[in-house]
Amino acid sequence: MAFLRAHWRDLIMVNWSISPEHLEPLVPKGCELDFFEGQTYISLVAFRFEKTFVLGLPIPGYRNFEEVNLRFYVKHTPKEGECRRGVVFIQELVPKRLIAFVARTLYQEPYRTITMSHRNDQQETGNRLLSYKWGDHWISGSVGPSANKLASGSLEQFIAEHYWGYTKTSRGTREYRVQHPSWKWRAYDDCQYSIDFGDLYGKKWAFLSQEQPTRIFVAEGSEVSVDPWGWISGRREAEL
Repeated sequence: MAFLRAHWRDLIMVNWSISPEHLEPLVPKGCELDFFEGQTYISLVAFRFEKTFVLGLPIPGYRNFEEVNLRFYVKHTPKEGECRRGVVFIQELVPKRLIAFVARTLYQEPYRTITMSHRNDQQETGNRLLSYKWGDHWISGSVGPSANKLASGSLEQFIAEHYWGYTKTSRGTREYRVQHPSWKWRAYDDCQYSIDFGDLYGKKWAFLSQEQPTRIFVAEGSEVSVDPWGWISGRREAEL
């Protein structure tokens, strides 16, 4: 049984090419940085959880909510097997205290609670106004009407198609698998945002407030399942 099933919707993906020196200290044991055309990337992703089930159960009051995360990209190659391209989260923000508490306490995932909201309004032009707000920070723009397939070898595909997650914990590196079909993506026009990265993530990341993103787009999302956790380094436990 999947640990979590949900629909992820309207993922605004804001991406910066940055020096690997910023990311190398955060790479979990057993992983290495994943590069796209010689560059490493960090992404701010804002999206919605809908119709969420945990261990097959719908939890009242916790089925629909927003999330904003800051993440980067790694890969892990098992001794016998193909390379697994994955994501490491620097921090994950949600509006639900219980979700953040359980994720931090039981799984050592970098969750934090903050007030959040979103808007998703149809415009007369046929575009949609899509915005997310978390605390005093926000992003807003117009979602284009045309959906595009992820082109093989494109930056959009690199960002959107990492199907593994890795977490550095006190006991080693935890691995989990995220399964979903290949997403389509849409243009995100007239994008504006106000994000104080130093306030949200610490002085180390304050420079992102002054950096122009390399690429911004919206992934449509789909139903997603997250498999139970395993270990690639450190203490090995039975999968949850």
